[in-house]
Amino acid sequence: MKADPVRILGIDTSLRSTGIAILSSDGIRHQALTYGTIHAPASWPRSRCLVQLRDKIAELIESDKPDTVAIEGIFFCKNIKTAFILGEARGTVISTCAGAGLPVYEYAPRKVKQGVVGKGAADKSQVASMVKTLLGLSEIPQNDAADALAIAYCHATHLRTAGQTGAGVTL
Repeated sequence: MKADPVRILGIDTSLRSTGIAILSSDGIRHQALTYGTIHAPASWPRSRCLVQLRDKIAELIESDKPDTVAIEGIFFCKNIKTAFILGEARGTVISTCAGAGLPVYEYAPRKVKQGVVGKGAADKSQVASMVKTLLGLSEIPQNDAADALAIAYCHATHLRTAGQTGAGVTL
């Protein structure tokens, strides 16, 4: 019995350039429906960036109707200020998605790279190139968008190997 496609919203969170992607997957075939970035100018205060991030994610949820969300998990960051800013952006994204009733799953950066490229220490260009190949894209996506696609792809393959569908999966 063939599973209905799951629409996964992949998000590579950042304050100034958040990668977003909607991936449709039936567990075997994966199709990138849309992908890109949410940009915020360096001149904007942090609060305005966070509001824009919330609003753009909410618009994407409303227009593309994902079933589930996959975001990049936290990682070691040497600069404490950068870590706090990233935490604020992640909190905004998680809150927006959860507030819309979507289950949110996190994947460690190394796990995403392992799942897409085959090695956890892959660089951004390797991830972007492999995403292009795996999803049959006509060109290599911009890095943040490629990361969002990779995160969504990682979630899709996890669902397949776990034998589950998008909504209500516990990781």
